[in-house]
Amino acid sequence: MSKAPPPAPAPAPAPTEAPAAAPVPKGKKKRKPKVSPQVYKFYKVKGDALERLKKECPRCGKGRFLAEHKNRLSCGNCGYTTFKKS
Repeated sequence: MSKAPPPAPAPAPAPTEAPAAAPVPKGKKKRKPKVSPQVYKFYKVKGDALERLKKECPRCGKGRFLAEHKNRLSCGNCGYTTFKKS
């Protein structure tokens, strides 16, 4: 009896396209931070110095200004609110 040669290995399957990334669920979009294009309205130039026209947020620090509402000042970044005296 003669021994039969071992069977040849099966050829590897052809590579397919890489699986697509998981779809982003609707309503979950990446947002870029908004930068106000009118920052020049927050400062006034006097000679070589800058004068800040709006009050800055005590929590966030320099560069974050408080929004002026009818009865309050509020920070859009951290939510700090100060009420105006009538």
